[in-house]
Amino acid sequence: MKTLDCNCRGPMSRRQAFALLAAFGVTGDALAQDAPTVNPRSYRVLLENDSVRVIEYKSRPGLGVCGEGIHSHPAHLAITLTPAKVRVVQDGKTTFGDLPQGKVMYFEAEVHSAENVGGAGTRIYLVEMKGKDWKPSTG
Repeated sequence: MKTLDCNCRGPMSRRQAFALLAAFGVTGDALAQDAPTVNPRSYRVLLENDSVRVIEYKSRPGLGVCGEGIHSHPAHLAITLTPAKVRVVQDGKTTFGDLPQGKVMYFEAEVHSAENVGGAGTRIYLVEMKGKDWKPSTG
């Protein structure tokens, strides 16, 4: 059996990890998997039918508010269950915001990163609208 020599001197970088996965044919769609499937500690499906899927997402300070790193959502409602201070990066622009508990927001399908920059954990409901082109949120 042959072994791979990665010539690593410490933790593997994100770029090295993606290069290694690509070498084995794992790319794009395989990496963008359904959030509750790949991260069940943070995501929990509360309800799912032909029209909607409702997900509860929990995070700690310094982590995502609705997913980890750059991720995607179909058209959805976001409902804050706890107050949150967030930093959102989308389309090369960074914005900051304070979201009060109980805030209800609607978003078209999007790709972004959203980080919890406050000092407390957060909880949010994501209500995904299942249209004909629906793809689940990634995490």
